[in-house]
Amino acid sequence: MRVREGWLITARADGHTGYGDCAPMPEAGTETPALAEQRLAFWADAASRMRSGDSLERLLDRLDAASAQTDVPRAPTQDAPPRAAAPAADCAVETALLDLSARIAGVTLRSLLAPQPAPAIAVNAVLGSAGALTQARLDDALADGYRTLKLKVGTARSDLGSDPELERLERFAAALPAGAALRLDANGAWSPAAARRIVERLQALPIESLEEPLRCPDDTALAVLQRLAPFALALDESLHGRAGPIDPARLPVRRLVLKPGAVGGLRATHRLAERAIAAGREVVVTSLIESAAGLWATAQLAAAIDTPLAHGLATAAWLAEDLGPSPRPESGRILLPDTPGSGFVAEDRDLRQRV
Repeated sequence: MRVREGWLITARADGHTGYGDCAPMPEAGTETPALAEQRLAFWADAASRMRSGDSLERLLDRLDAASAQTDVPRAPTQDAPPRAAAPAADCAVETALLDLSARIAGVTLRSLLAPQPAPAIAVNAVLGSAGALTQARLDDALADGYRTLKLKVGTARSDLGSDPELERLERFAAALPAGAALRLDANGAWSPAAARRIVERLQALPIESLEEPLRCPDDTALAVLQRLAPFALALDESLHGRAGPIDPARLPVRRLVLKPGAVGGLRATHRLAERAIAAGREVVVTSLIESAAGLWATAQLAAAIDTPLAHGLATAAWLAEDLGPSPRPESGRILLPDTPGSGFVAEDRDLRQRV
């Protein structure tokens, strides 16, 4: 992937502007761009039909109702969009409205989502493939203050538990300082038998978690793996392929990886995170490689969620160009501003054709 494309959503009232970022990524659990465009058109029409006495809360309530629907697909009406899921579009519209509401009220977006949000969040470094990792790159991340270091594993789609990738992991793990750990993401690389062998091999290493280990994420096989692993197994993309609403208490793993653009909104993600934590599950919020408009809002959401875990939000540097200044980690943390809204400030240029 070389380009991220989408829409910058703006909501204006009382001299204030709120922003949302709709950049669909179907492989991460969102809708297609074509469906996103249809849903955005629906919400734009719904906003144009608002009567003078209607409020932002009215539109936000309608977004909440849309995200909570679990019935069969149906035709759109004036009060509800088509049932076909369009979480990135719904999230972008809701984010713009919440950002606008926070700016009007003179509070931070995170304070709008939770009564006692954190002022800063920890984030993980993203170091690419374990097979391509160099000691210099690892040392740079540690020098920058990161203590959770994320690596892609299983990129060779090997079912061997003793391949060179694991040997490299063992070598780099042995050189980690105290307090540093590896966060691994297999992206569904392995069969259950291969995953068991690999988890056994990883038991002695400072592994913080392992995301999506199974090619076919069967709950029984995942439960066996989680019992075997001394670290958290995590579900990310496969969460959104499950039938019906996600029930964290029934998940066979210890951790959920949540992307608001795939869940369908900041508030829906926050509620899901609260249910997960209440059920004894861990929660990490990650980026869809959004523009600064989306990344600021997602960082505000992470601050509203009560968790000490590092979030996957150190992605701003991946974009050669952006819509405005983005949240940049310092010493492995993102410090959130106390200014009203999300923290996003649009650059003074034509943004309509870019994201």
